[in-house]
Amino acid sequence: MGSIGRYMFRATMGAFLITLVSLTVVIWFTQAMREFDLITSQRQTLLVFVGITGLIIPLLVMMIAPIALVMASAHVINKLSSDSEIIVMNAAGISPWILLRPFLVAAIVVSVFLAVLAAYVSPRSLRALRDWSAQVRADILTNIVQPGRFTTIGGNLTFHIADRRQNGLLVGIFVDDRRDPKEHSTYLAEQGEIVKNDSGSFLVFQGGSIQRLEAGQRDPRIVMFDRYAFDLSQFTGGNQNVVYTVREKYIWDLIWPKADDPLYATQADQYLSELHDRLSTPLYPIAFVIVAFAFLGPPQTTRQSRSLALMGMIGTVAVLRLVGFVSVIVGVKVPAVLAVQYVALFAAIGGGLWQIGRGRAVEPAAAVSKMATAVTDRIAKATS
Repeated sequence: MGSIGRYMFRATMGAFLITLVSLTVVIWFTQAMREFDLITSQRQTLLVFVGITGLIIPLLVMMIAPIALVMASAHVINKLSSDSEIIVMNAAGISPWILLRPFLVAAIVVSVFLAVLAAYVSPRSLRALRDWSAQVRADILTNIVQPGRFTTIGGNLTFHIADRRQNGLLVGIFVDDRRDPKEHSTYLAEQGEIVKNDSGSFLVFQGGSIQRLEAGQRDPRIVMFDRYAFDLSQFTGGNQNVVYTVREKYIWDLIWPKADDPLYATQADQYLSELHDRLSTPLYPIAFVIVAFAFLGPPQTTRQSRSLALMGMIGTVAVLRLVGFVSVIVGVKVPAVLAVQYVALFAAIGGGLWQIGRGRAVEPAAAVSKMATAVTDRIAKATS
């Protein structure tokens, strides 16, 4: 690339990074607020909160990056057009392919970045998110249950402790267990401690009683004990075989699923849909940039022409992204539909390159031009 190309590439990548960071932060913030109970009800630090919620950022970037790139490309092209630089370069005989080159290089850089995210970084982050979140939520008695407070887990298991000693000994323990619809159990103990071994994690009560009330019975059964082990393994996540979801699988796990994978045995169609979603992700930046340049790259003589071209670009990009979403969703039930997104993407790339080769602006239909002129005139009269 020459000096003009390098200038356009730097401007595009700069605008892309600013747009990507801005959109990602906004969307991440809306998603992170759903996990704000980590700080409020579960008394985690702000650092833990940011760390856990920040693990969804690679997934957000995968969805936002193509849109951010097309917005950046449109901004740069529109700026060049507004400053009449495109008209001057076109009059100087510079080929449209030379002007397209820096945008295409930027698209390839973003595509490679997205390919890495889709193949490894995003599923790795989602795995870490699941493991870390489970660990934080699991350690009930050390992180969640606070002395003097009733803490409910899952809506049907309530803990309360009167005090926690420096040596980890828990004093004045109350546990209300309604997980079994056929039996309501209440545990009371003078003290207890957490014990972890190869069999799992247990809250060992010392000196207390259990009251069990079976469904349909009037009076509870009371059992006194000196020591009793309450199983916490399902909350600690220890010694459990973690089955990662399809989103959390690396791309090679989707291409070559293991024969003994229990999830693949029941969700093979989900594997195929997710695989094609990952494979098509790097194609969107290239298709979007070509579409943007096809609509906005040729010299536009009037503001109305640029506005119509911009609307056409937005509409085409929206349709491409919508076709991709629908293909992935419907493709779970009808695998043949997964090919539709590739047809749409390559049709957009081919049609865009053909239009760029013509070196002429995309002309809207006469009816559209008349409608746009009428709307513009009414707006001008209303504001005058």
